[in-house]
Amino acid sequence: MLITGAADGIGRGIARRFAVAGCRLVLLDVNQGSLERTAAELQTADVLALTCDVRKADQVENAVDQTIQRFGQLDVAVSNAGVYPNTAVVDMDEQEWDLVIETNLKGSFLISRAAARQMLRQGGGGKLCLIASGAYQSARLGASHYCASKAGLVMFARTLALELAEDRINVNVVSPGLIAVGTRPAVSERYKQELLKTIPWGRAGTPEEIGHAVYFVCSPDAEYLTGSVVSVDGGSSAGRYHLPRSD
Repeated sequence: MLITGAADGIGRGIARRFAVAGCRLVLLDVNQGSLERTAAELQTADVLALTCDVRKADQVENAVDQTIQRFGQLDVAVSNAGVYPNTAVVDMDEQEWDLVIETNLKGSFLISRAAARQMLRQGGGGKLCLIASGAYQSARLGASHYCASKAGLVMFARTLALELAEDRINVNVVSPGLIAVGTRPAVSERYKQELLKTIPWGRAGTPEEIGHAVYFVCSPDAEYLTGSVVSVDGGSSAGRYHLPRSD
């Protein structure tokens, strides 16, 4: 199986879950140092770590080619790589917009296209999983590019699920809520504390919990699941938990 953005955070949590299951892993990321550390932590010989910019079609296709050279086939691909800077529209430059859209949305297109083509060459069958965010259905200040990229990703996945259904290639989305991935410059402590108030479960999730969900949608148990969005967010997408009772 292949995972993008696998060097840390959610991607590393996904990799750990599949490693526990004994899967052969291809880990992709632009951060070579962190990627190599993650590969070493998994303590398995069946790991191929490749530096890859998901915005570049040639690098993505090369990664799939190397996957086949090493393991002979590709059955699962997870598009997780993403960036999320915060800038108001009126202050945003074109380069930042392009970085987010090309990484989050174009990157998912390129990975999904390359993986699906390989799965079709293998005779069909396989699992594609794209990682979204609650931002696909809920706007927030300073994140127009991020929200647009995740909303686009969901509709892309749903369309792809229809196109690949005949070939029995499942395409699904896992949508994380607030996940504890350490300190990130784009996410302030104030933002996290306010967001926690909207989570019925009362805490942030973990990368491993996202890994469990991804493992399920990519497993044989999810054979009849395609074109779906699985929210893993402690209930925050269920409604406005932060409001008091109306009576």
